[in-house]
Amino acid sequence: MSLDSSTLYLVATLVAAMLGGMLLFFGRQEKIAALNWWGLAYLLGAVSVALWTLAASLLGDVLSLAFNAVGFVACGMVWNAARVFHGRSPSWAGLFLGAIAWIAVIFTLPAEAASLRMTIGAGIVALYAMLTAHELWNERRKAVQRRWPTILVPMLHGFVLMLPILLGDLLHGDHSNFGSSIWVTAFAIELVLYAVGTVFLIFMLVSERAVTAHKVAASCDPLTGLFNRRGFSEATARMIEREAKAGRPVTVMIFDIDHFKSINDRFGHPAGDEVLKLFATVITHTLRITDLSGRIGGEEFAAMLPCSLDEAMQAAERVREAFATCGIQVDEAPVATTVSIGVAGGPAGTELDVLLAAADTALYQAKRSGRNRVQAAEEEPLSLEQGRRAAAIGQAAKPSVVRAAVTMTASGVR
Repeated sequence: MSLDSSTLYLVATLVAAMLGGMLLFFGRQEKIAALNWWGLAYLLGAVSVALWTLAASLLGDVLSLAFNAVGFVACGMVWNAARVFHGRSPSWAGLFLGAIAWIAVIFTLPAEAASLRMTIGAGIVALYAMLTAHELWNERRKAVQRRWPTILVPMLHGFVLMLPILLGDLLHGDHSNFGSSIWVTAFAIELVLYAVGTVFLIFMLVSERAVTAHKVAASCDPLTGLFNRRGFSEATARMIEREAKAGRPVTVMIFDIDHFKSINDRFGHPAGDEVLKLFATVITHTLRITDLSGRIGGEEFAAMLPCSLDEAMQAAERVREAFATCGIQVDEAPVATTVSIGVAGGPAGTELDVLLAAADTALYQAKRSGRNRVQAAEEEPLSLEQGRRAAAIGQAAKPSVVRAAVTMTASGVR
């Protein structure tokens, strides 16, 4: 069964145009710039294939090949779409460099070197495919093991694209009929499959980003950008588990901004929000990048540090000093910014609720002692398991005490 290459290229043109229109539609609907880049790339690719196959008889071989520079611009747009999707600026030089190189090849090589020109063109497309794969590989904000198709497919496209052309150069003896050879047919089939498969990967990336955005919104405080209570609990649970496996302790701090209600009453809630954002900035800049922090209440914040209690006390003191010396003013009136901090540490594997309860007790001691101070928990808290064991031991000891008391009373009576 023989396949007509012109028919395959016509199918590729229609498929690319349809997919490009779909991507542009969703890009405008969802306001995602990268989808607009991908959509325009597909439309330009459709125009390029049409000019190459359908308009060759009208424009002539040289002009039709020259107009195919549009296709290389489309390849550059696919690469730039990956850059834009990951928050990077587009490379305008890289966008047009492939097209310029192709035009130089068309007007430099003789018409008899059709196979060589096709090899160079395939190499340019393969290079853009590799750059796209490299862009996706360098994106570290996602789990690469879950996104391997988005990296593998462009690389396979570059390999599959080059393989038929290179084999055609090596094995095809009659270069005059190269345009109708099996290798060009294979390229057309691969082009259609790649276009459809890439759109699925694009929507997979967009869907993954949407899911991630919802997760972030559910776990972050919109005012300060820190974890909310739910996000803080989930993140610290992972830290506790990790540090417990290594046998290392963790320490929790609870921060409470002093006289925060009076700040709202005197200066208004917008000023209070600015104080909250200021304190969140102080925590972020004062603690280490490995420490976790979140807003767990109105003016109450918490942090978990993978360190000993003594190290955490020093870190808490740095936060207190930094916040006290902020010097914030509202309507040229100074605002006193002080914070009371309770700190509690525990052995490896101590649960978050236990640490928070101990740190909360220390916080109230700091407030009763005059505020604007750091207070450590007086006793090291027990984990829930240790607490249950202690309670069980206490319950077992009570009957012995009662029996002893009864014996002593009875002997006294006698």
